[in-house]
Amino acid sequence: MQHPGMEHPYSRYVAIGDSFTEGVGDEEPDLPNGVRGWADRVAEELARTRTDLGYANLAIRGRLLDQIVAEQLDAAIALEPDLVTISAGGNDLIRPGGDPDAIAARLDGVVGRLRATGAEVVLFNGPDIAMTPVLRAIRGKVGIYNANLHGIAAKHGAVVADMWSARQLQQPQMWAPDRLHFAPLGHHTIAILVLDALGVHHELAPLEPEPLPHRTRQQMRMEDLHWAREHLAPWVVRRLRGQSSGDTIHPKRPTPGPVLPFEHLD
Repeated sequence: MQHPGMEHPYSRYVAIGDSFTEGVGDEEPDLPNGVRGWADRVAEELARTRTDLGYANLAIRGRLLDQIVAEQLDAAIALEPDLVTISAGGNDLIRPGGDPDAIAARLDGVVGRLRATGAEVVLFNGPDIAMTPVLRAIRGKVGIYNANLHGIAAKHGAVVADMWSARQLQQPQMWAPDRLHFAPLGHHTIAILVLDALGVHHELAPLEPEPLPHRTRQQMRMEDLHWAREHLAPWVVRRLRGQSSGDTIHPKRPTPGPVLPFEHLD
């Protein structure tokens, strides 16, 4: 599966999943849905040596695994991709009672269906979120889910982009202000993980984050209060109301299309 220094074999790439794959946290107002993300970056690199690449991204923020299956799986298969990335189950794990074994059992069938088409499939284990105040409580569930996911990949011959071992993702600069999604630097780093896992030669170089300025304990406390007001409270309200951040969102790239080099539009 290694393709160093040569054209890779992929001509149609379809990404499915939730906010992670949609690109939330990597804001670009001039792009569809206002976000870029690691999947766009992967597609840009794939298109650099395969100008005929078609790229579709069906991911929608807030989606649970069963919603991804119901809304995106058949649509993705119908597009006849030879490369699929799927990240699903994270929103299920965050919810009270989220069972990592049950979620993984459902994902197993999804990966089996995708691999049966002959497409290469890339899965993602969860990052080590020990340093993330919002997610630290579910670290054990993430670890169990990751172990199951590696078993699924081995069973079906899928590829794993190993975020758990990517210690650089633990740096706070990798995370968006909501502390739930990755910042542009995080998405860039994850794109490298995907391309390396596929054995695809690329031109993305690892980037070192700017050092954080020194903050007093009082400043950090104020930041925590601001985060709770601006990000945590709205998330809790949506959960109580049975709403999702993706209720009014549509896939940003519903059909495979050409990929152009990204340029910031000022």
